[in-house]
Amino acid sequence: MNQNSEKLIAQTAAWVEQVIVGFNLCPFARQEVERQSIDYQVEPSDASAEQLQSLLNLCKKLDDNQDIATALLLLPSGVDDFHDYLELVDYAERLLELEGYTGVYQLATFHPNYQFAGCDADDAANYTNRSPYPMLHLLREDGLSAALASYAKPERIPERNIEFATKKGAAFFEEILANIKALNGNA
Repeated sequence: MNQNSEKLIAQTAAWVEQVIVGFNLCPFARQEVERQSIDYQVEPSDASAEQLQSLLNLCKKLDDNQDIATALLLLPSGVDDFHDYLELVDYAERLLELEGYTGVYQLATFHPNYQFAGCDADDAANYTNRSPYPMLHLLREDGLSAALASYAKPERIPERNIEFATKKGAAFFEEILANIKALNGNA
């Protein structure tokens, strides 16, 4: 792994710990961080074909290693524009379906410019899905189902997160993301 990939992974891991776990945006993430069962991969290519192939390779890696609970595929090039990213997500969803992964893995989406439909670009609610880099997050469906079954009112999680983000405000999250992206990778 090259030095730049190590830096991107370190920054993303810091984001997971500080934002996702730290603010309990995903109540199931803490356990996976503590178990060190999150796999981080970087696809440096800006070509969607290579990005999709990396996603497929990551599915196969999860198939072969049950100790990996979830995986984050970082895409630092090629999908900086949120609409380009959404197009890649559409292709990724179709690829997972074609490869027989429907019901096996679920795709979650995070992007530095994430914008919920119907929200303004500067709405703090978007920060529940804003990350240091564009990424595709693979979750095991069986693990997700088990986690949701053991959590009271899981349907309330997104609403609670949006309320929290709105209360804190966009500037709060912008500062956190800027600080994370300033990390040199040795944190």
